[in-house]
Amino acid sequence: MPEVLQALARSLRTLAWPRVWVYLLAPAVVSLVVWSVLALFVLDHLVAAFLEQPPLTWLSGWGALWLAHLLAFVGGWAVLLAAAMLSSILLAAVFVMPLLLRQVAARAYPDLAALGRDSTVASTWNSVAAALLFALGWLFSLPLWLVPGAGMVLPVLLLAWLNRRTFAYDALAVHASDDERRLLLERQRVPLLGLGAIVALLAHVPLLGLLAPTLAALAYIHFCLEALRSLRGGAVVSVIKEETP
Repeated sequence: MPEVLQALARSLRTLAWPRVWVYLLAPAVVSLVVWSVLALFVLDHLVAAFLEQPPLTWLSGWGALWLAHLLAFVGGWAVLLAAAMLSSILLAAVFVMPLLLRQVAARAYPDLAALGRDSTVASTWNSVAAALLFALGWLFSLPLWLVPGAGMVLPVLLLAWLNRRTFAYDALAVHASDDERRLLLERQRVPLLGLGAIVALLAHVPLLGLLAPTLAALAYIHFCLEALRSLRGGAVVSVIKEETP
């Protein structure tokens, strides 16, 4: 998927813009604060709650109490990390994304006409709805994490879906018409999910993961605006061919 690599490369070059680092660090700081507060006040309650649920109660009954405590502890930390990441993604989508989009579009894509609607309400609702669906999917998938390897794959897939659902919509909302947005989201479904998966992997890297939501927003802006530019360029070429005798 060369277009995905191109979007990631352009995102890295955009990091040379000083103001971008303000947008990059704000969600990271919030995520770190949320994670620290939850770890201090909620972790013990989560571990205790997990220990009271099957299959951990089965492990305790079979004499593997140490394994039950280990899995409960890992599960508690996983919940806290997911909550911190979710809060960071929501902050990046609702507050940081519009600022990034305005700056990147003006400097890197000045030829793109804004044919969409800059609706804060629609963008916020899309992000909140995606976050709720992600949380439900995450909770229902928890029992599957006991399957060997599933605990490594499922979080990445869920986060990839959340990235695509949240940031792709926001990146196109201002510049793409409704028809253009629907067409691009359909045509680019696989690359958009692949881009979300790459950023989801970054989210699981210590420290770098704190920056992942804003990096995702930046990558989706470059990918979607370039895809929109190509779509409109192709449409112009088609019109010229039809008008040529």
